[in-house]
Amino acid sequence: QLQAEIQIIDTQIAEKEAEFNAEMKGLEEWMALFSEPVPDELMVALEKIDTESGNIAGVNIPVLKSVSLTRNAPDLFETPSWIDDAQDALEKLIRLRAATRILATQRELISEELRTTSQRVNLFEKIKIPECRENIRVIKIYLGDEQTAAVARGKLAKKRTENTARDDETEPSV
Repeated sequence: QLQAEIQIIDTQIAEKEAEFNAEMKGLEEWMALFSEPVPDELMVALEKIDTESGNIAGVNIPVLKSVSLTRNAPDLFETPSWIDDAQDALEKLIRLRAATRILATQRELISEELRTTSQRVNLFEKIKIPECRENIRVIKIYLGDEQTAAVARGKLAKKRTENTARDDETEPSV
């Protein structure tokens, strides 16, 4: 299950990165406009990434809930017309990057759990189970030896009882 989740997350990461790269490629046409000075207050800034806790196969992982951005509206008379489009593009890029980071964190946590689980499985399959089988074999041998010894003691006791009974019959009565 952990391996399947890692594959799903890898696919999601690849999709987000492809979407990010496609967005960047679309921006190449008007990237030269960013050489003009733009006031910092008109840039889009990441304010906060809200996550909630999710659970996959017993592993607590962060799940993206929302991305809060700071975005000031440009003055339409004093700023170039492309600023609004640039803010939209930056906002989309920031959201994609935040989603990719959360997915990468999920992958890292699940991969760590998979590694730990694999170590435990290997410990039991390669070490503990063979040790137990060997101990069971030794115990079976011991119990077999004890059973054989008990049978032998029983036969000796029976023989002594028979010999004692025979001796009692052959003794002269006084």
